[in-house]
Amino acid sequence: MDNNEIKQTVQLKARAAKEAAVKLSAMDAQQKNNILAAMAEALQQNIKEILFHNEIDVQAAKDAKITSTLIDRLTLNEKRSADIIAGIKNVILLQDPVGTVVEETKPSLDIDVKKIRVPLGVIAIIYEARPNVTVDAATLCLKAGNAVILKGGSEALNTNRILAKIIYEAGIKAGMPEGAVQFIDTADRSAVQELLHLDNYIDLLIPRGSEEFVSFVKKNATVPVLSHGKGLCHTYIHKDADIDMAINIAVNAKCQRPSVCNAMETLLVHKDIADKILPKLCEIYSKENVEIKGCEISKNIVNTIKPAEEKDWSTEYLDLKVSIKVVNSLEEAIAHINKYGSKHSEAIVTSDKASADKFVAEVDAAAVFVNTSTRLHDGSVFGLGCEIGISTQKLHARGAMGIKELTTTKYVVRSNGTIRK
Repeated sequence: MDNNEIKQTVQLKARAAKEAAVKLSAMDAQQKNNILAAMAEALQQNIKEILFHNEIDVQAAKDAKITSTLIDRLTLNEKRSADIIAGIKNVILLQDPVGTVVEETKPSLDIDVKKIRVPLGVIAIIYEARPNVTVDAATLCLKAGNAVILKGGSEALNTNRILAKIIYEAGIKAGMPEGAVQFIDTADRSAVQELLHLDNYIDLLIPRGSEEFVSFVKKNATVPVLSHGKGLCHTYIHKDADIDMAINIAVNAKCQRPSVCNAMETLLVHKDIADKILPKLCEIYSKENVEIKGCEISKNIVNTIKPAEEKDWSTEYLDLKVSIKVVNSLEEAIAHINKYGSKHSEAIVTSDKASADKFVAEVDAAAVFVNTSTRLHDGSVFGLGCEIGISTQKLHARGAMGIKELTTTKYVVRSNGTIRK
């Protein structure tokens, strides 16, 4: 297809999604749950086909010399497929937010004012190399009564195509309105350009990908954007931290899955505990093949640490790399995080409640963790079923986004003929 044909196709899909959104908004929780259950069953029955198409994408990525980080994000296996299906089942169990009363007032005897939750309408998701997003996004949007438009990256085109086909066909058979799940089946960039400007059909656009990509979308879109920002996450080990706990958390935050946005990139250590923590921790990092960069003080403690440059403090590695800085105080750690962090996920390890409370109060982030790993910033861990992304903005949602964050509110006013005087 040429650019004009792609634009027309995208417009038609967006228009169909808008029409489907009206029908979805009137569906009750049981109807939506039946649709999701059918999708989960269909995915379970077609895992082999899904993995077959995913292997095509993975092999093409390897042939193209794409980084191991992106290949990890792209790869599905039996466990990750099972996790996707489990995510749908968890969402089914969640209470439907649509129609719930947020607040109610009675400003006079003859007027009743309720604020209720309603679907946003049509949500478009543009994402890169994460095929699980295809299912997670569709699941959450539908549960919240929204139609969804899915535009995945070229690296996962085969996987996304089969996933979208399976869930769409299963959903239609279970009573889903036609057009409720739209998949943009092209890698052409003109499709993205068109989506950015369809504010007459799309109510919210969520970009997920590199910092450069998200920035491009925010600068060029006329559709309201809720961005899934980069994850430049820190762990700060305070002077009174339990050493074994601190090491365990720092290893998990960096090594458990380094390619994701809630993995730690920078470790901050108080000077009073640095010589007790760093030798043991760096030994484990070395065994895990982590490249370690650090400040002068950290290098003096562990001579195998490479020198960190200024740019390292603001780099999201998404890889087995970490930067380490020794700080003089809790205040210095907080100042460093607020300067270089991406407002995503930040952690402190401490046995002092006052220090933890100060960290929680003064660190500007979507999620703050005390004596635990930043890797826990996840919709499934937070009881959201799964997530559509982690917002680093302050409006309209922040942090892991579940079904409630995919709704808005409307006022419903009832009376018995009252008029304005």
